[in-house]
Amino acid sequence: DKSLEFNLLKNLIEHKHAFVGIIGLGYVGLPLALTFAESGFNVLGIDIDQNKINSLNDFKSYINHISNEKIEELVKSGKLEVTNKFKKIKNLDVIIICLPTPLNAHREPDLSYIINTMKSIKPYFRKGQILSLESTTYPGTTKEELLPFIKNAGFKVGEEYFLIYSPEREDPGNEQFNTTNIPKILGGITNSCNEIGTLLYSKIIRDVITVGDTTTAEMTKLLENIHRAVNI
Repeated sequence: DKSLEFNLLKNLIEHKHAFVGIIGLGYVGLPLALTFAESGFNVLGIDIDQNKINSLNDFKSYINHISNEKIEELVKSGKLEVTNKFKKIKNLDVIIICLPTPLNAHREPDLSYIINTMKSIKPYFRKGQILSLESTTYPGTTKEELLPFIKNAGFKVGEEYFLIYSPEREDPGNEQFNTTNIPKILGGITNSCNEIGTLLYSKIIRDVITVGDTTTAEMTKLLENIHRAVNI
């Protein structure tokens, strides 16, 4: 039997009434924000880089394969709003993190962008939200690093709050494949998380492949990147 929060969130996503927030408006986050907005969701794009916010509000794209016209259309219609303030997180139903995880001097992934963002947004968490991490990282990150934030905020994951990992698979500049037709993998902390996550992404992406848990989803991204690196 599903919780009240689960049913409410499912209903909002089903009818595209869920308010979607994308944190990090780079080459992954911006196309994702535009895709959600084009498919009918209201989207809040969040980035701490004021230059990106100014560019988008001036309808200027800073990513080669995204046109100024597309940004202008979605910002003017009110489907896409951009900000550098985290306090609007409390109004969101969906939070998607698309932040970089560069390698540090020891060739280890630097999670500081993700951890600092989690610290900044934690005060604005509320029941009935789903949080999705899309950043490339090592298997175990979602359970070990993100899950404690949600538990410490006092929420039961899978009942009151939903957490998934769904790695970005952008291929910038590829004319045949874009956000909507590259198959998307996701794994949740619980079955309910998986169900909500699958419903969410299936609203904008043709093929959503659900795996057993977040760690498996993280591993698929690592394998894909190793495969690409070796081939390149």
